[in-house]
Amino acid sequence: MRRSSDLSPEIAEESAWWLDAVFYQVYVRSFADSNGDGVGDLDGIRSRLGYLELLGVDALWLTPFYRSPMADHGYDVSDPRDVDPLFGDLAAFDRLVADAHEHNIRVTVDLVPNHTSNQHIWFQQALASPPGSPERARYIFREGRGYDGSQPPNNWPSIFGGPAWTRVADGQWYLHLFAPQQPDLNWEHPEVRQDLEQTLRFWLDRGVDGFRIDVAHGMAKPDGLPDMELHPGSSSAVLVDDADDPRFDNEGVHDIHRMIRKVMDGYPGTMAVGEIWVKDDQRFAQYVRPDELHLGFNFRLVEASYDADSIRSAIEHSLGAVAGIAPATWTLSNHDVVRHVTRYGDGAAGVQRARAMALVELALPGVIYLYNGEELGLPNVELPDWALQDPTWERSGRTERGRDGCRVPIPWEGGTPPFGFSTTANTWLPQPNEWGGFTAEAQLEDPGSMLSLYREALEHRKTNPAFAGDELEWYGAPPGCFAFRRKGGGLICALNTSGASVPLPPGQVLLSSGPMDGDQLPPDTAVWLV
Repeated sequence: MRRSSDLSPEIAEESAWWLDAVFYQVYVRSFADSNGDGVGDLDGIRSRLGYLELLGVDALWLTPFYRSPMADHGYDVSDPRDVDPLFGDLAAFDRLVADAHEHNIRVTVDLVPNHTSNQHIWFQQALASPPGSPERARYIFREGRGYDGSQPPNNWPSIFGGPAWTRVADGQWYLHLFAPQQPDLNWEHPEVRQDLEQTLRFWLDRGVDGFRIDVAHGMAKPDGLPDMELHPGSSSAVLVDDADDPRFDNEGVHDIHRMIRKVMDGYPGTMAVGEIWVKDDQRFAQYVRPDELHLGFNFRLVEASYDADSIRSAIEHSLGAVAGIAPATWTLSNHDVVRHVTRYGDGAAGVQRARAMALVELALPGVIYLYNGEELGLPNVELPDWALQDPTWERSGRTERGRDGCRVPIPWEGGTPPFGFSTTANTWLPQPNEWGGFTAEAQLEDPGSMLSLYREALEHRKTNPAFAGDELEWYGAPPGCFAFRRKGGGLICALNTSGASVPLPPGQVLLSSGPMDGDQLPPDTAVWLV
């Protein structure tokens, strides 16, 4: 157990390890399977810690491994203070934390405070209790509209498609911003807050170093649950930010984050980062005030097109939103979006652009979040209909294929599936037969591989004084290009997204994402200079 009284003020100050850390997101189901059931697990992660240390990451972010019926692959939590048998048990978790710390890797875990599983004991009690009961007050139950209550209480859509309301046997409706198996909690209820505090302390006392807070802009709901303005043909996806969307970014959410921060301040050296799909810079900044979250996921780089002006705008907004408050965070992919190799054009062009963007991202001041497999250059996978498991597929009437394509298990070694991920080829999502060239084994000894590029870039980032400083200075650059310099350290990063080679800025080449053209920077290439 780690308490503030255990650490001197000097050590507590030094324990802000996350200010420029490189996190590695482990999608637990897809990383490494230790027991041959085709699903990744905690002991599988532990078996690959040597690889992660070799890669050069500072911390892990584990997606949910808690008890769950797996309607949304773990984001429907039935017991937030236990490990689902699919992934191991508490002893396996304790072993993973201890071994990760031996490898000088911190461990952060997902926290899902907006909703529970419909199999959670609280929701089962709510269903067994009458309208108006204390058991129902922990969730958001309402009478329906219409003369017989047969219409939902408001017009909110679910993020996964269809209405955000489901009717129960006695006629009331409950709110679920995601799947019907994920009923939203009522954050006005004191027991809900008390339970989250208990969950925080449970994992902090087991040695975790922090949390990633799922849907951190959700939780609080507006008074009266007013209808929202719906735009014909628009997606209800969580990626769509609308300042007038009453489902998210309500003022009351900040009280919840202050409660979380108060708990975490009693455990020096721990941190919390929020999943915050909020585009307005001022609204975003409110989440990282000194008494709220330590970090906020800014998804502007994910949403930026592969174009120098779009990428520069994303960088400037990301830095500007948190200037003087918190470090910026950077990420190109995660378990909810199309992998960036595919977003940038797929095939050889997508790989070349992904290599360039890796150098852009890793040159930036702040905190990096890598998604497992991006260091191998994995693309999205076009899966057959029969393999799709994301609830979006069924909820959308099989019109939206969902997120499974970015969640295919990691290829480690060998020439055929399961590529060392498991001992069974019957993995929870099928791996493409042609992934042999993507394996970590194939790339480790290849100096031109994506993995080697990431390893070298991360080593420079960690050890080279040119990466000092929190501010950028922009250079003039030809159309379709940009160049910036890290104030304080002097590193220069240049990117060319145009169709022709351009002159390099002055300096000595430290690392490039592809072959150089003499003293010219070729198209779809980035370079570091000192």
